[in-house]
Amino acid sequence: MKTFSITDVGQKRNMNQDFVYTSENPVGNLPNLFIVADGMGGHKAGDFASKYTVEQLVKSIESNSEINPVKIMRQSIETANKKLIHMAYENSELTGMGTTLVAACVVEDYIYIANIGDSRLYIINQGIKQITKDHSLVEEMIRLGEIDREEAKHHPDKNIITRAIGAGEDISADFFEMKLEKGDTVLMCSDGLTNMIDDEEIWQIIKKQKTPEEKGKKLVEAANNNGGKDNIAVIIIEPCVSEVRIC
Repeated sequence: MKTFSITDVGQKRNMNQDFVYTSENPVGNLPNLFIVADGMGGHKAGDFASKYTVEQLVKSIESNSEINPVKIMRQSIETANKKLIHMAYENSELTGMGTTLVAACVVEDYIYIANIGDSRLYIINQGIKQITKDHSLVEEMIRLGEIDREEAKHHPDKNIITRAIGAGEDISADFFEMKLEKGDTVLMCSDGLTNMIDDEEIWQIIKKQKTPEEKGKKLVEAANNNGGKDNIAVIIIEPCVSEVRIC
């Protein structure tokens, strides 16, 4: 497995509220772990929310005795959510904070994914496929047929999310299990990337670069060149698929 992660403050923000975590080594009963969190909240609340949530998620995974990856992630997300809400209750400066979260682990030839909010996970090969579903107002409007994908790109409410860690006691994450194939590249990212460059451009950048580091840095560069209106977080994973890739 080859990986690379990067965050960037972008061109318009003074603070980086995105946070990434990567471990190619076991974390508790998970063989590896990758997380992108995009915090929200005034002052330093968003910065705190993303970092604290990831830290608590990792701690919970480390102590979880379950074997099933989905059960481990589900229970740990619920624990991290409760702890973030408690922190907001204890400190008035943190009131209203929250964070998106997309987490993944690779188990042999499969990837297990958890998602809350509008940070994303893609699998890229001969094409580009968004695996996660955005929990956002515009995504709900698309589902209801009120707007189309093209209109959603420029909708004034595109940054309003409908689910987040810290938004309430009852947290509802989506979970996905995908079979990995020869040549797959996994991209995890915050909306600071996907709001600045579309899927086709992401695919072109990934296919033209050779290493995970080159891919990650070129994506951030492209987002900044297009305006860099938000913080940018990127994780690139090149899994080792059995009998295909020499690791």
